[in-house]
Amino acid sequence: MPAPERIPAGSLTATELLTRGELTVRGQIRQASNAVLYCSVAHDGASVPCVYKPVAGERPLWDFPDGTLAEREVAAYEVSEALGWGLVPPTVLRDGPYGQGMVQLWIDPPGDAAEGAELLALVDGEEPGDGWKAVGFAEVGQGRTALLVHADDARLRRLAVLDAVINNADRKGGHLIVGASQRLYGIDHGVTFHVEDKLRTLLWGWAGEKLTDEAVAALGAVREALAAEGALASRLAELLTAAEVEATRARVDALLAAGRHPSPSGEWPAIPWPPV
Repeated sequence: MPAPERIPAGSLTATELLTRGELTVRGQIRQASNAVLYCSVAHDGASVPCVYKPVAGERPLWDFPDGTLAEREVAAYEVSEALGWGLVPPTVLRDGPYGQGMVQLWIDPPGDAAEGAELLALVDGEEPGDGWKAVGFAEVGQGRTALLVHADDARLRRLAVLDAVINNADRKGGHLIVGASQRLYGIDHGVTFHVEDKLRTLLWGWAGEKLTDEAVAALGAVREALAAEGALASRLAELLTAAEVEATRARVDALLAAGRHPSPSGEWPAIPWPPV
C-alpha cells in the first residue's frame, strides 16, 4: 500500500486523528453543490487540514434515496483500502459542529506545477496519440469538436477499477488530485454503490481491455473481504443497505469473471456532465 500523504506528529494515524481530534471550521468551499467545510482537526499537539461534509447540508437525490452521501464517501474509502491502492484520502464518519458527517484529509496539490503530469486533455483529430487513451468526442464551441483523452497512466487505471467496484456515477476531472510525489487521489464519492449500473466516468479508455494481474489480485482480496464474515462486508454493512453490499459483491464477481474493464452499458449516460 502506498505511504500516506502525510504522517501526523505523535503516534496517531491520519484516520485516528480525523476521528478523535477537535474539529474546527475554518471556511466554506462555496462552489460545491452540498455543504463542504474546510476545517482543521487537532489532537495531542498534532493537527491536519481536512474537509467536513455534514449530513445536514446534503441535498436529497431522488435516485439515491437510501443512506447518505457521507456514508457512501466513507464506504468508498473502505473499498479503496481493501484494494490496497490508497486512492481515496483517509475518510471517517463522525460528529462535528453541524452534526454527523464525513471528515476527509485535505490533500494539497504540490506547489510546483510540474510535479503532477497532465491527466486529461482535448486534442484535434480522431486518434489519441502515444501515451493517451480516447474517451469520446466533445463539442468545444463554434461547431468544433475535439477528442477527449486521458493519460494511459497506471494510477488512473487503478482508479478506473475502484470506480467499477463502487459503481461511481460521477467521476469528473475535477475529482482527480495529484498530491506529493505525484500520488493520485480521487475525491467526491457521494453518488456511488447504487444497486443498478450507474457508472459514469471520464476513465473509459481501458473499456473492454484485460484487467492487469495487479487488478485481478486486488479484486481477489476484495472478494475475500466481502465474504459474509469478511472485514469489509462487516464495515460496509454499517454504511450501506444490504442490497447495496450484495450489489458490490456481485460487481466484484463480475469483474473477475470477465477479466476485463467494463464498457458503457448504453442504459445510462456514460460520461458525467459537466465533465470537470
